Amino acid sequence: MQQRTIQADIDAHQKLLVSVEEAAQMLSIGRSLVYKLVLSKQVLSVKIGRTRRIPVFALEAFIARQVEQSGVN
Repeated sequence: MQQRTIQADIDAHQKLLVSVEEAAQMLSIGRSLVYKLVLSKQVLSVKIGRTRRIPVFALEAFIARQVEQSGVN
């Protein structure tokens, strides 16, 4: 019972940071393209220890810029 409660609490809260692999899945693009976007500073990322994480808001901002640039409403 305790395990279910903990899992429900985790599921109830959205992640703030995602891995490069998760970001690639969320954007439906390849991992290497996400790294290119990060290196070119088109997508903000943070380094925590040896891992790189991408804030979810950075992905949302990237998508918004892409939509704005393409003129899609």
